[in-house]
Amino acid sequence: MATFTLEGFPAPVPVVLTHGITESQLLNFKAFQLWRDTLRTNLALQYSNPNHTFHDDPFSLQKIEIQSVDWFPTKKGSILGFVKLRAYIRSKKLVNGKPRELPGIAFLRGGSVAMLMILRPQDSRDERWVVMTEQPRVPAGSLSFVEIPAGMLDNSENFSGKAAEEILEETGFKLPKSELIDLTELALKQTRAEGSETLQNAMYPSPGGSDEFIPIFLWEKELDRQEIMDLRGKLTGKRSQGEMITLRVCDYEELWKVCPRDAKTLAAWALYEGLNRAGVIQEELRKRKRIPGLELEVSDNE
Repeated sequence: MATFTLEGFPAPVPVVLTHGITESQLLNFKAFQLWRDTLRTNLALQYSNPNHTFHDDPFSLQKIEIQSVDWFPTKKGSILGFVKLRAYIRSKKLVNGKPRELPGIAFLRGGSVAMLMILRPQDSRDERWVVMTEQPRVPAGSLSFVEIPAGMLDNSENFSGKAAEEILEETGFKLPKSELIDLTELALKQTRAEGSETLQNAMYPSPGGSDEFIPIFLWEKELDRQEIMDLRGKLTGKRSQGEMITLRVCDYEELWKVCPRDAKTLAAWALYEGLNRAGVIQEELRKRKRIPGLELEVSDNE
């Protein structure tokens, strides 16, 4: 198997490749780039922060083994989709004759975006309806998994733009980026501490095994009641990519009961509830309303 040396760490790191991938393909994979840079930055904190948990016995990246890769077919050729690797991260001090080692199996797939779409009937603003998708999710063994709309970022760094694109694909709604509110970023602004680790402004649904991060956006709008109800059962998604999506409309008050299996839905619901109680969403809308060219409704009824 081919091996190359990864630079940029205190000591060169040997990388053992599996078949089906080259050094340049791995280094150009956005998910690997983010994982590598994030790990490097946070490993360095062990030395710069005397209060770090591992300051007295810091860990270092010593080796990476690429175990498997998956390529996605596209009209322009295949693109690298998933990488599974093992990172050997060990400390210097020995325990029972062996160095301490962190669990290092990682499934790299990159980020996704998710959207909490809340629709209020124009004849009753106290009602709230949430747009959901139902689709097959083979990894979960499901043919009808209910969740909020979401999609992979691919190589996009424009989170709000990608969110709007995914919503158009999955629901047919064309949303101006200016109307989207990043709930995860708003929440993190309330708690970010100086000297803390560098991570994405997003929710990590399975950090024990995957690098996936999901910024969660909010779009809240008044619509005609019939227009909201007509969404039920609508078929959407890119059939050419195997997407078979059916839209559902859920009463917001029942959301926690309808979708307790979907981490994105529960995280979005918790963020929306918490940020509303703290008045953060309303303050964000007031700030935006003061920006010329943005016409957003601000309600104090929450």
